[in-house]
Amino acid sequence: MFTRIKAISKKEIKQLLRDVRLLFVLLFFPVFLLIIFGYAINFDVKHIQLAVYDKDKTEFSREFIRSLINSEYFDLVEYINDESQIKKALEESAAQCVVVIPHNFAADYYSSREVKIQYLIDGVNANTATIIRNYVIGATASFNQKISSEILAVKGIQIYQPLDLQPVFWFNPTLQTTKFLIPGLIAMILIITAIISVSLSLVREKERGTIEQIDVSPASSFELLVGKIFPYIIIALLDAALILIAGYILFDIEVRGSLILLFLCTLFFITASTTLGIFISTIADSQQVAFMMSTFASLLPSLILSGFIFPINSMPLAVQILTNISPAKFFIVILRAIILRGAGVEAFWGQLIYLAIFTLLMGTLAVIVHRKKLLSA
Repeated sequence: MFTRIKAISKKEIKQLLRDVRLLFVLLFFPVFLLIIFGYAINFDVKHIQLAVYDKDKTEFSREFIRSLINSEYFDLVEYINDESQIKKALEESAAQCVVVIPHNFAADYYSSREVKIQYLIDGVNANTATIIRNYVIGATASFNQKISSEILAVKGIQIYQPLDLQPVFWFNPTLQTTKFLIPGLIAMILIITAIISVSLSLVREKERGTIEQIDVSPASSFELLVGKIFPYIIIALLDAALILIAGYILFDIEVRGSLILLFLCTLFFITASTTLGIFISTIADSQQVAFMMSTFASLLPSLILSGFIFPINSMPLAVQILTNISPAKFFIVILRAIILRGAGVEAFWGQLIYLAIFTLLMGTLAVIVHRKKLLSA
């Protein structure tokens, strides 16, 4: 059996080496996708376009404005002199946020009267609007604390804080969304590469008519499918290594956990993905159909249903159940545990069991469908 599997794998490797363009795409296109997605998908909001309507026009109001723009989060784009300009600035997207400083801003503050500052935020993009709101609330609170401290210090009053809040963020201290998204990108890129390449490989044999020669050979359906999978597993592992190297160089992503454990888990996932590709190839009769089915089975679930971008806990129960059709969902949990947290297998052993069950199920279905087609031919 191993001799026949080796012969089929050797034949597949020789075909890959002859097709230099395909081999180049399989090895370097995943890295290209990582670069594009890594820089394009980023939920960090910086350089917010800020417009100011300062009705007070005092040194104190100008100091407040400087406290906002002396950071990378706000860029002052316009001073507004009339209320009618506020609507125009937001409608034309000239500003994402307009701060309205009321009359007697400085006088009321120093007189210990309540001062209300209005922030008008473009809410078309709810996620961005929420982040902007949090930024302006934090900036205002920081300015308020700074001024209050200065006033009390002049009066010789010592500030007493009963509770001193000091949040500490583990695993991602700078809260960069890129570090959270990169593991999901790795899973998505690997599953797309594995499924599409494997499914097209077997269907190509059908179109060229060479599959009949393999079918009449002593090799069984199981041996044929395993022999076809093996070269693409090796290529996918090389892709994973290249992606990790690119992630370290470009996005400063370090593997905190065991590299050996990461390799073994990646092998589990790639095997599961390639068996899905083999199953698709047993159903499809043309490369066009195989490509469409592979894209649908790999891209959409890994992007939408895997927890890569959208949290699964926030989805309806029926959709949460549907997310189990994608092995990327479980591999992303593994990647984030190993790469970001440095956890061991005790943190995700359940995900490995699922991947093993998925591999067995898809492999069995592929063998059954292939044998049925042989008998009906």
